[in-house]
Amino acid sequence: MPNFIPYDYSQDTMVVINFDDQILPGTFEHALHYLIEHKLDLSQFHAAYKNEHEGRPAFDPAILLKIVLFAYSKGITSSRRIQWCCHTNIIFKALSCDTNPDFTTIAGFISGHSEAIASVFEQVVLICHEQGLIGHDLIAIDGCKLPSNAAKEWSGTLEELERKRIKLAEQIERKIEEHQAVDKAESGKGGAVHAQRLQQTIQTLDKAHDKIATFLQTAEPRIGKSIKKTEVKSNITDNESCKMTTSHGTIQGYNAIAAVDAKHQIIVDAQAIGNGQEHSALQPVLKRIKSRYQTLGISDDIYKQGLVVTADTGYSNKANNRYVHENEIDAYIPDNQFRMRDPLFADRTEKKAELKTRPKDEKVITLFSAEDFHFDLKSRSCLCPAGESMWLKKAGRDSKGNEKLFFMGRLSKCRSCSLAAQCMRRPESAHHRHGSGRQVSFLVKKSIKKDTSAQWMKDRIDSPAGKQIYGQRMKVVEPVFGNLRSNKGLDRFSLRGKVKVNAQWLLFCCVQNVEKLYRYAGSSKKVGI
Repeated sequence: MPNFIPYDYSQDTMVVINFDDQILPGTFEHALHYLIEHKLDLSQFHAAYKNEHEGRPAFDPAILLKIVLFAYSKGITSSRRIQWCCHTNIIFKALSCDTNPDFTTIAGFISGHSEAIASVFEQVVLICHEQGLIGHDLIAIDGCKLPSNAAKEWSGTLEELERKRIKLAEQIERKIEEHQAVDKAESGKGGAVHAQRLQQTIQTLDKAHDKIATFLQTAEPRIGKSIKKTEVKSNITDNESCKMTTSHGTIQGYNAIAAVDAKHQIIVDAQAIGNGQEHSALQPVLKRIKSRYQTLGISDDIYKQGLVVTADTGYSNKANNRYVHENEIDAYIPDNQFRMRDPLFADRTEKKAELKTRPKDEKVITLFSAEDFHFDLKSRSCLCPAGESMWLKKAGRDSKGNEKLFFMGRLSKCRSCSLAAQCMRRPESAHHRHGSGRQVSFLVKKSIKKDTSAQWMKDRIDSPAGKQIYGQRMKVVEPVFGNLRSNKGLDRFSLRGKVKVNAQWLLFCCVQNVEKLYRYAGSSKKVGI
């Protein structure tokens, strides 16, 4: 039988390791290590430490920043798992110089240094600018809705939460009565087990009741940013987060906004907001970009140098159109009807809507339009295509402020009309008890109010140049969210509170930018990393 060298995986051994040798040039960890050691100013972290003359030494912010950013690049957000990696993974050991910070130190570093983390983000953006990675030609703005460390079941208006508290109190009372009945009726092991389960249920309900009651003692209604100023749902666990509807359902979380430069997909601005309505974030983003470029010495007014800004329909409203128009920002932000105005999408949109509503064996019927009705403005009367008079339902204004007359067919006539199939979308509705006849409206006077900024934006976005510029938005910003969500594993925020969540979002954006730096350096050899 051949003679082999024996081996035993269960044995322990001492291995001499040089940490510098583990951080290989041309890797992400080497770029991260070089930037933090030689390029970034971390003095803003030092203000939080008060141990110059007493107290034990603290972990260096440079060490903590390295292991956190490296962990985020690998999709690791748990502080306990980062601690475990520092004990078992050779790259983490090399980056931390085998100092092994515990999970509470790591979590406290992320959540307790929001301003310093924002400073790191700005410094990385400046380095990207100095290395020519930012083109300053086009910026795409978009948001990514992510769940936070809060359950949507704890959301509601203050009135809804009060009703939930009352309901819990009633449940507790019923369970106590049931518990008392079990104590009297049952004996033995089975009765004791049943009583114990009821006691645990009562304790769980009692904690939930007290949690809501404590919140309601100090809470004030959260008012939305809409014109109506209606109350929005609060959340007991994280009241700065909000309930948002996404393609994957309703979540409780934050909207992670990013402004991405087109040249190398560098994130030049990032902010997490507890608001599902993106249009409220546009103006703050534009102001921060201008201010950041001034602070970093890049440009006194980047918008006057020809920077183009694009954003999707979620950022479009009258106030934002007016803002970019008045401040002469070269922006392209389409309204929600811009596809309907585009001839390239007209046929597809109509066919898609038709296929959704029409059965496979149903014949296509062209309905009568308003032009087929006989309207007399002087007498304020209207005759339907069958020659029957319609009654004036109301005189009012439409959503655009235009003055109109609204007519409705008489229900008794519409039910027996031979042209009902050509006149009404659902002729069978006229036979219902609360049905209605055909409705039609006619313009009396067009609104004299003209939103010049809205028309200005429509003209820009509908022009051939505008369509070409806006067409670049998706390929600029969407790959960034794809990288952070799919490759880096950012499927939720692990912290609570807007300040802490924003710090975590900025750290992930730093990972995106540093990754671009090290890849650029590896190909061009222009950066010393």
